[in-house]
Amino acid sequence: MTQIPPKLAVPLAPLLPRLELDGDGQAAIAGADSAGAGVERLVAAGRHQDAVKLVAHALPKREAVWWACMCARAIPDAALPPEDGGAITAAEGWVRRPDEPARRAAAAAAEKTKFATPESWTAMGAFWSGGSMAPEGQMAVPPPDHLTATAVTGAVMLAAVRHVPDKQKERLERFLVSARDIAGGGAGRLQPEDPPPPPPPEEPPPAIKPRPIPAPPPAPRPRMP
Repeated sequence: MTQIPPKLAVPLAPLLPRLELDGDGQAAIAGADSAGAGVERLVAAGRHQDAVKLVAHALPKREAVWWACMCARAIPDAALPPEDGGAITAAEGWVRRPDEPARRAAAAAAEKTKFATPESWTAMGAFWSGGSMAPEGQMAVPPPDHLTATAVTGAVMLAAVRHVPDKQKERLERFLVSARDIAGGGAGRLQPEDPPPPPPPEEPPPAIKPRPIPAPPPAPRPRMP
């Protein structure tokens, strides 16, 4: 039997409503008592996306955000906008020092993005980890407890289909190895993939040569009387 990493050895039952499993998913996870056991059963059933979602909800928020960062870093994007690079840097900064200024800095960095990359969602995961969602100085609005896991799930799934969607299953398997390592106290670092080569420059369309305009026929000479 696979040993369950300590940070995934949390009760499964309270997390089940958040997974929204269909009948087959519920059957796959039946009998598991811990989140870690549930992850193993979902993976064995080929339900890697459900396993990712369970990990995101089961890990402590700080570890979950770090996991999302590791997944994003594992699938680099040579064309990543600078704003999105700043978002993941802010998320990692919050993981290393999870205080209120770092949490707010993650939100500010995320707001500069278009929320279209895993990097942007790592920062939102950090921001939604606690505190208030309202601007500073206003009445506190605590984020719902599940929001960090929602952001982390989105980040991991976006990373899994970046550039080459056909690699999703293979990547999710790697990501789950990282999650188990983090849950056991490790760093969960993954070897980054080689980014795809940039597309060749588009060749300009061939120039269209204008057709020569034919000269008008000579005017008829007038007849002499």
